[in-house]
Amino acid sequence: MTAPATRPSVLFVCVHNAGRSQMAAAFLSRLAGDRVEVRSAGSAPADSVNPAVAEAMKEVGIDISAQAPKVLTTEAVRSSDVVITMGCGDACPVFPGKRYVDWQLDDPAGRGVEAVRPIREAVEQRVRALLAELGIPTAA
Repeated sequence: MTAPATRPSVLFVCVHNAGRSQMAAAFLSRLAGDRVEVRSAGSAPADSVNPAVAEAMKEVGIDISAQAPKVLTTEAVRSSDVVITMGCGDACPVFPGKRYVDWQLDDPAGRGVEAVRPIREAVEQRVRALLAELGIPTAA
């Protein structure tokens, strides 16, 4: 599969935009660089990124502690080519012509770093597979 002529846009959505979607966006940004437009949002955003998630990401050299959970908007979905949902249920608006993928991942909310690490690894593996599907080589 060859690289797309235009830069694809990927939106990661979970309920609080404090864990899984933040990890996925951070991995995609790191691995794809500017070859993919990356967004993340939550159907009911938390006040801040989950501290255990931030700590687990820091262990792999990615600092997401300054990220702020963002509210899911219709415009974010409309302007994305691929929408990856992670447990947001029916809160995600659906538009014709968009590619929707649901990643079944454990929610890191209320868990310590030990429990977040396997979720982080699963997120990274799925992001790498997504990049392969999109035909985009990884930067790292």
